[in-house]
Amino acid sequence: MCAIHQPNLFPRLATLAKLFTADYWIVLDDVQFARRDYQHRTRLAYLEEPRQPRWLSIATHLPHGRSTSIRGARLADPAHCRRRVAQLLADHYRRSTHWPPFGRRLEPLLAAFGGTDRLADVTELSTRLLLEEVGWPGRILHSSDLLARGARSQRLADLAWLTGAMTYLCGTGGMRYLDPAAFRVHSIQVVPFQTPTSGGQPPGR
Repeated sequence: MCAIHQPNLFPRLATLAKLFTADYWIVLDDVQFARRDYQHRTRLAYLEEPRQPRWLSIATHLPHGRSTSIRGARLADPAHCRRRVAQLLADHYRRSTHWPPFGRRLEPLLAAFGGTDRLADVTELSTRLLLEEVGWPGRILHSSDLLARGARSQRLADLAWLTGAMTYLCGTGGMRYLDPAAFRVHSIQVVPFQTPTSGGQPPGR
């Protein structure tokens, strides 16, 4: 079972659930960076008022302008980004009983700001830490390391096929444009992913 998704900064629960359900997460890191997406930002909900979220964003530099790929995006000021992430998360969640252990889990992520200026390195790591926290046993691959043809549906189908997956988990957004015929060529079934509405593990685990 395979899921393909861009690296997001602390992804939404729906995205995390989809990745957790999959055996493979292909990090889609060679597509165009989108400022209005979640590739460099995330929404933080106040514990007291969950309906009043605030954005945590990482200042990002695009060396090639709008055509810059996700893997080509750079941190505008890594040291400042580190301080912002550490301070804003602590300010929002320090009253939570889960904050002390999670704060310690953030240490590798905060340290990463000192060793890279690549946005994708930091955002992928933020997702990996969350997946490790919930015990995901899957494997991570990168689209930039895999040879796939065509665009959109054809390319996604080829990427899924390279993992040997028989099922492709597709989010609600992807189902609006995905062509299942490209996957049928590889005998891969496209399954719309629905976020679980009750406790327990997502379907497929």
